[in-house]
Amino acid sequence: MTTKLRSYLDGLSIWNRPAAKSARPVSAKKVNIALQGGGAHGAFTWGVLDHLLSDGRLEITGISGASAGAVNAVMVADGLARGGPEEASRRLAAFWRAASTGGELPPMQRAVADRLFSLMPFANSPMQAWVEIMARYFSPYDYNPLNINPLKELIDRYVDFEAVRDSELALFISATNVHTGRLRVFSREKITADVVMASAALPFLFQAVEIDGVPFWDGGYVGNPAIFPFLRSTESEDVLVVQINPVLREETPRSSREILTRLNEITFNSTLMAELRTIDFVDQLIEDGRLPRGTGEGQYRQIRIHRIDLGGFGKRLTASSRLKTDFEFFSLLCRAGQRAARRFLDHHYDDIGVRGTVDLAVEAAVEWD
Repeated sequence: MTTKLRSYLDGLSIWNRPAAKSARPVSAKKVNIALQGGGAHGAFTWGVLDHLLSDGRLEITGISGASAGAVNAVMVADGLARGGPEEASRRLAAFWRAASTGGELPPMQRAVADRLFSLMPFANSPMQAWVEIMARYFSPYDYNPLNINPLKELIDRYVDFEAVRDSELALFISATNVHTGRLRVFSREKITADVVMASAALPFLFQAVEIDGVPFWDGGYVGNPAIFPFLRSTESEDVLVVQINPVLREETPRSSREILTRLNEITFNSTLMAELRTIDFVDQLIEDGRLPRGTGEGQYRQIRIHRIDLGGFGKRLTASSRLKTDFEFFSLLCRAGQRAARRFLDHHYDDIGVRGTVDLAVEAAVEWD
């Protein structure tokens, strides 16, 4: 291992430290969880959820998810329905273990390929280069005419959708209607394996998933994740967003891969930023007394927004690393998520139920000129 590579990995070693567990309180605070999509980066969300479930200070009353966030959402929903927080944690771990393949190539071949391609960890991969070339000239209807998707088998294996539909958890999955371009939100009673597959159907990798004759693509394009369903379906006014797409980057991307990475981040954050602006606008109207606050007809609820994100670690990831499938990478992201969740609870647990911890006026502001 080169000195440069070892230094790079050592700089990330803090993320591998296990998160400490806290004693369970007598009563937990209720909160809704909104989960962004992001391919393999969804393993960070696995870590966040794992710590929240084991910590016990929060009771999850609702989950909204898109793409990888939808996958994590149904794993948690199924686990909570059939065995509580511990079972939800076990199901998350089992799924991500099964989803890994040890890497896109066998270890020896991967090491040789990485040397030939002069790769850094989490950046590019021969598989990513192949996908980009294929997507440029072919569609999944050309190179995958049988529509084979291993994720479908995993979803069927690890989720009992009947148990999910019969549970009391408010659950929402986002997908994009290919014909209209509109957001489709599937509520708990309508969620099936096909709904989850539709939410995770990136159009350059997978064929559109048809539900009742309507084709759907990845939900991240129009609702990543959708927050508004919580306004009328749950009693908690706190929403914790697990955001895995970085909002801010200080440097201007110059290489084609850097440009692609930044474009993906902006695209998959855009709907969330727009929804946060709307929430901030409504909150201000309520504060000013121009809208009536309450839960009755013609009344409005103020939503307290909180966030857990990848922080500086997210800036080391790229669009390419969304396609990685080795468990070592998943585990690194999981550890990062566990520690991020622990830090959030250490700093903001007392704020839940009292005030939001995201300054929406700043985070979702439009730059006027």
